[in-house]
Amino acid sequence: MFDDFFVRAMLAGIGVALTAGPLGCFVVWRRMAYFGDTMAHSALLGVALSLLLQLNLIVSVFLVASAVSILLIFLQRRQALSADALLGILSHSALAIGLVIVAFMSWVRIDLVSFLFGDILAVTRSDIALIWGGGLVVVVSMVFLWRSLLASTVNNELAEAEGLNPERAKLIFTLLMALVIAIAMKVVGIMLITSLLIIPAATARRFSATPEV
Repeated sequence: MFDDFFVRAMLAGIGVALTAGPLGCFVVWRRMAYFGDTMAHSALLGVALSLLLQLNLIVSVFLVASAVSILLIFLQRRQALSADALLGILSHSALAIGLVIVAFMSWVRIDLVSFLFGDILAVTRSDIALIWGGGLVVVVSMVFLWRSLLASTVNNELAEAEGLNPERAKLIFTLLMALVIAIAMKVVGIMLITSLLIIPAATARRFSATPEV
């Protein structure tokens, strides 16, 4: 009934949506929209390094996004600059460096638009396997982290008083965001990943009385 490429596109889109849903809720609750945007912009640097060093694309994007998130957490603790200034500096720096590296690689021909805005009709069976496999890791991790993340979202001291570890939960949460960015990049693109995390969660918030209902 449907062409093969259309079925692959639907499977990829459903997989990304199911993965981004629970993660996006905490992005909205914890006011981390700009944090996620910074990580998404760093994905282009991961793409550039994967082409330059001939690394696996998804692994490279995940490593760069993870490194940027850890660097952000470290710099925020140092409090040398305000959080929004740090996010702005790292976001646009990573994006600019990625664009410069890609521009200088004249021997490589790439469709930059597909990386920036995605190409859901071009997903392969291996892409679908990675999306659903990575999505399973994210959802299972969120189940185990749910209580810690929810308590620390309300109050860090409250979470610590309950014997939880909010800092560890935040670190794992940012790594999960990096994983979602890596597996969703081909479907929605670098520039639209944050929208996928924020808009559905922000919309659902108007129809739910509590975080769990």
